[in-house]
Amino acid sequence: MEIAALNVIKVFAPTTVAFFIGIAITPIVAHYLYKHKMWKKKSVAVATDGRNASISQSLHRDEEKRVPRMGGVVVWGSVFITVFIFWIISFFLSGNVAGKFDFLSRNQTWLPLFAMAVGAIIGLVDDYFSVVGKFDHLAGGLSSGKRLLVVAFIGIVGGWWFFFKLGVSHFYIPFWGYLDIGIFFIPFFILVLLGIYAGGVIDGIDGLAGGVLASAFSAYGVIAFMQQQIDIAALSFSIVGALLAFLWFNIPPARFYLSETGTMALTMALGIIAFLTKQVAVLPVIAFPLILAAGSSALQLLSKKVRNGKKIFLVAPIHHHFEAIGWPSYKVVMRFWVISIIFAFIGVILTLVG
Repeated sequence: MEIAALNVIKVFAPTTVAFFIGIAITPIVAHYLYKHKMWKKKSVAVATDGRNASISQSLHRDEEKRVPRMGGVVVWGSVFITVFIFWIISFFLSGNVAGKFDFLSRNQTWLPLFAMAVGAIIGLVDDYFSVVGKFDHLAGGLSSGKRLLVVAFIGIVGGWWFFFKLGVSHFYIPFWGYLDIGIFFIPFFILVLLGIYAGGVIDGIDGLAGGVLASAFSAYGVIAFMQQQIDIAALSFSIVGALLAFLWFNIPPARFYLSETGTMALTMALGIIAFLTKQVAVLPVIAFPLILAAGSSALQLLSKKVRNGKKIFLVAPIHHHFEAIGWPSYKVVMRFWVISIIFAFIGVILTLVG
């Protein structure tokens, strides 16, 4: 079999396997989440700035919906099971064609999988305490400060690994070329991860986050494939397959939410994949809806502080603003999906022509 054909199979076989694993494990995960009532018992009552969040309360109504959190387990669980399956196949069939499909590699996929694992575990802890509330100091989950410290830690480890282990201190800027920033690559790495993690606030409407993230990972899968980073491409598309399985159950009415264990795991993996492909400069384009969601929240908070409580949006993030002005949730989701796909195309084009 030709190498090109093998590479295509190596990329799309894990996509398919991750999808079917996600479909298979969802009933088990969903049964556990519903049995133990893993949903928020009340809607958000206070905004980030401490003011009453009446509009947000009316939009979310968590105490009425009773939709469990922790749905991200389906996504990252499917990915890790898929990685393990192909590693086992490669281990026992190393001399056969099937043995060439292992995409677990030190220089391409170790770091994003490590970041995904750490994000998944910390996010799972946050989700657990946000719904159980057994301990007063952890009721409502981990504080945003603690979560940001975890992301910063992943950024430090990742930046150190890139700079000292992989010898990377540069990234590519379309129409400019490679920019080498030396040791400043490490703080830059940390800031990018913090920024993309902030985009996790997009997980607020049924089906929204899954579709947006699937588009972003698809774009980087294509970029990695074109750059012959086949293992990264395989990992990216296995995440897409897992997200599609999640979406099967998250399309309205949602069976569960991605929540922190999903958003932290996925945004960390996405940021690191962007660095591994040296195409982090197009991340704001490819992940535009994430940046839009995070930016709208930041602008809203800033406006309240400097304009004596005046808001830019009825409610932030911006997708909830559209709900507040009367858009049905499905219209918001579908239009964000369209935007995600278009900006993913633009990002891929920029890497080709830039």
